[in-house]
Amino acid sequence: MKTNSRTPEDKQAGRRLFIGGLLSSALLAVGVRSEARLLSSPVTTNRLRPPGAVTENIFLGTCIRCGRCVEVCPYHCIIPLDSRHGVHAGTPLIFAETIPCYLCMKCVEVCPTGTLRPVKQEATRMGLAVVNRHLCYTWQSQTLCRTCYNICPFTDKAIRLDELRPVVNEKECTGCGICVHACPITAEDGSKAINIEPLYSRVQMS
Repeated sequence: MKTNSRTPEDKQAGRRLFIGGLLSSALLAVGVRSEARLLSSPVTTNRLRPPGAVTENIFLGTCIRCGRCVEVCPYHCIIPLDSRHGVHAGTPLIFAETIPCYLCMKCVEVCPTGTLRPVKQEATRMGLAVVNRHLCYTWQSQTLCRTCYNICPFTDKAIRLDELRPVVNEKECTGCGICVHACPITAEDGSKAINIEPLYSRVQMS
């Protein structure tokens, strides 16, 4: 009969190797996720680059993190990202629901590298406002709310009313986020009944 020749010490060493392998795999997975987070673009829903920004695929290579756009903004809506954002640390970002862009256009005037290109106020395309009709009071016929329509700097152009319900005109919306900031509805995930999607951050606008 074949007997088990492994000693208790051998079994303990085997267990240590097995546990060590599991820990190594777990740490590797965490490292991969952390690396992806440090490299991924911070531009997403209601997280926007300032007006005139070049597309994300070249933004990192042209922005020198000088902070001039941050310093010149009179509304303090442009925030330099910290080290938690990895390779994007020091680059400018606007948190629309906190302080939107009021389109003063001072940032594009001081950018020394062309990362923020000169652009007219009405031609700015930071993103596109999208109404969440499942959250919007008016679209849900809960009450009559015209907040986004009333606050929009391009009333009846970027946002118009269709049977008293807000509708966004994608050809006129600048993506400034003023409507997001003013929206009285906040969902559990922090989103609003109207949000800015940075559709143009990866598409060069003419």
